[in-house]
Amino acid sequence: MRLALAALLSLFLIGCSEAASNNRAVFVLLDISNGYAQEREKVQQLSAYLLSELGAGDSLAVAFIDNSSFTERNIIAQTTFDARPSVVGQQKRAVLGKVQSFMEGFETPSYHSDITGGILLGRDYLHGTNAERQHLFVLSDLHEDLPPELNRDMALDLAGIRVVALNVLRQRGDNNDPAAYHERLASWKARVEEDGGRWQVINELERLPRRVALR
Repeated sequence: MRLALAALLSLFLIGCSEAASNNRAVFVLLDISNGYAQEREKVQQLSAYLLSELGAGDSLAVAFIDNSSFTERNIIAQTTFDARPSVVGQQKRAVLGKVQSFMEGFETPSYHSDITGGILLGRDYLHGTNAERQHLFVLSDLHEDLPPELNRDMALDLAGIRVVALNVLRQRGDNNDPAAYHERLASWKARVEEDGGRWQVINELERLPRRVALR
């Protein structure tokens, strides 16, 4: 585990000394419901990549999707990077450390998945930064299963935000009805675009640097 963490740290420390624009904000959502929790280690890989790209003045937050996701308790880590390179390095280590602690302390997947609540949480964070370029990354199978008491029938208001769905797993039921997987993607695409956002799907994290320009 220590070797893996050291490798991740080396990926983003390179970016600490590079000049970076101050108009980028990124919000990462990790689905920890029963159908997706086994993929949670992907958030470490994604976080390390983002930390290598972001710099002074940029903002980053990492949060999780569970039974009810529109709460501050869902945020694992958040920061706006300082103008001083030495401080930026400390901030990046702190973010990755909090993600690592969350991973090590994880025990039980959530029964439901409030994806909409997580997106609303990310929207509020991103709009609050006033960054010129705003990205919302979603690690999920995109199967929303809301508790009956939650109301999520509302506009998402995603103007200026690029929503990137990553590593969208096929569920067991998709094997019986392959059309269901594509219908799920199409439904989220329509909802995001109707509410002013831009939509993109990348199922292999290795392709992220070529498909999404953060700079």
